[in-house]
Amino acid sequence: MSNSPKRIVVVGASLAGARAVHSVRAAGHDGPLTLIGAEPHLPYDRPPLSKEFLTGEGDPSSLALDQDGAYDDLDVKVMLSTHAVGLDVAARTVAVAPAAGGNAETVPFDGLVIATGAAARSLPGTEGIRGVHTLRTLDDAQAIRDGLRAGARVAVVGGGFIGSEVAASAKARGCEVTVIEAASAPLVRGLGAQMGTRVGALHGHNGVELRLGVGVEGVLGAERSEAVAMADGSRVPADLVVIGIGVVPNTAWLEGSGLQIDNGVVCDDTLCCGPEGIYAVGDVARAPNGWLGPLAEAGPVRVEHWTAAVEHGMAVGRNLVAPAEAQPYSSVPFVWSDQYDARIQIAGHPDADDDVEVLVGSAEGGSNSDRSFLAGYRRNGHLSAVMALDAIRPFVRFRRLLANHPTWDEALELAATLN
Repeated sequence: MSNSPKRIVVVGASLAGARAVHSVRAAGHDGPLTLIGAEPHLPYDRPPLSKEFLTGEGDPSSLALDQDGAYDDLDVKVMLSTHAVGLDVAARTVAVAPAAGGNAETVPFDGLVIATGAAARSLPGTEGIRGVHTLRTLDDAQAIRDGLRAGARVAVVGGGFIGSEVAASAKARGCEVTVIEAASAPLVRGLGAQMGTRVGALHGHNGVELRLGVGVEGVLGAERSEAVAMADGSRVPADLVVIGIGVVPNTAWLEGSGLQIDNGVVCDDTLCCGPEGIYAVGDVARAPNGWLGPLAEAGPVRVEHWTAAVEHGMAVGRNLVAPAEAQPYSSVPFVWSDQYDARIQIAGHPDADDDVEVLVGSAEGGSNSDRSFLAGYRRNGHLSAVMALDAIRPFVRFRRLLANHPTWDEALELAATLN
């Protein structure tokens, strides 16, 4: 299929899926367009789920990505509360089933966008214990928010971005909060140990206990959470437990489809999954990023960032409608996190083996205005990434610089103009 497809189906009413729908129409597709979502909600913004939504009393409708009637205006058939359960590449059909149960049906397509995202990892043995939650969906966030009562004892298992944001939100609601992280520092995966330790100090500055370097055995409680049992024999009292230990891409429905599944749907550099007219986007996609070429073995990577989901959706909409003009995906990775009253921003591709140096400000600051700084990650004589804590203006300058893979000397030159 070298021409524009007539019937396009987007599976996954996610951020990436929503952007793909808009992009398909913007690229000139005027044929049938269907959006299939497993949740009962139209596409909504996920970042606020661990932040503003937990701390406030806002209506869930405020999270909607599009205005009322947007999908009618785009002439999109929307199928919510509908699970994709199979893909027949040869027949060009997606098998779907109602979430509430019932008979499966098939949805035919000429072009397909897989945007089924990922599911939060659970802690084995916690099934059926009330007060134990993961955070991935709007319904998850609502359940957690209902439990964030002043004085409640909250244990957050996992000190990554989601766990850290939930901890900050729980503290803002007046809870007694403990963050449990098996690694030697929070955010090691995204920042490395040095900067993870520095940013992790925000927890202590804000009255949140941080337990590092010890694993979790399970959650104690016959029916409702009472405590988290630690591997060292200690216990962390907890009325509410939030598990933030990563996600698993939603690919089970693609088993037997013939697509290459390896920690996501493996794609080429245009986000095509192999068969013509079938693409993957967002958290479920494992695809090359052209910008990474000089910094890593430029194979496929899976990225769980809001920015990548938006960019994937926009790129695939164009590539699907005009396959002869398909462009490879290339972008400087970018992610941010709001914790307490601080903003953390990361651009580029930090690695645990990179050398790290503070380029702007000082990483020795306390919990107030003197804490602002920007750190650079050095690899093979080049700037591979930057991380900023409350240093938004310097971050913007360095993010722009990263686009051209600057040398370390060029990074130092820019830093000199900002200090």
